[in-house]
Amino acid sequence: MSSVAAVACPRCQNSLPGALCNTGAPVSCPACESTIMLTVFPALFKPAGPGAAAEAILEEGVSSCFYHEQKKAVAPCSACGRFLCALCDLDFNGRHLCPACLQTGKKKGQIQELENRRTIYDSAALSAALLPLLVWPVTLFTAPLAIFLAIRSFFCPSSVVPRTRIRAWVALVFGLLEVGGWAVAFIVMARGA
Repeated sequence: MSSVAAVACPRCQNSLPGALCNTGAPVSCPACESTIMLTVFPALFKPAGPGAAAEAILEEGVSSCFYHEQKKAVAPCSACGRFLCALCDLDFNGRHLCPACLQTGKKKGQIQELENRRTIYDSAALSAALLPLLVWPVTLFTAPLAIFLAIRSFFCPSSVVPRTRIRAWVALVFGLLEVGGWAVAFIVMARGA
């Protein structure tokens, strides 16, 4: 059985031999002689194995799959309790889930491993610190919010894409400056009254 997929040269699109992959150094394409560096997952070169087939029910008194009544159940769903065949059983971090529960858990955010979105507190803090400067009285409320969000960003997961904490630090500085500005303004107003 041949490899599952062929690696193509990005310039000429000719297939490249597997020996050129994962060498750790730039190599030349045999067809167009362009210099490339190939790093691929080793599983790319392994033949695809057969999937787990669901067994048909051959004897009386054996539970059937909720979704395929002619197939033998191998596990109950950890969320809803429905019996599942080998085809429907989704082993997810040691839990057996049916396709419906996995989809519902993803939509409702009940399965943390399937995180759909993440609040990026450092960007929210920077927005709360800088955008209200256009209408400065609003900073009386948004500056403490920016400080809170900036501090929270240090304790919450950041974006899935690696990034620095510079936004949080800038938001923290601007938020503190705005709060300090309001404190000075209140002191000046109190002395003038």
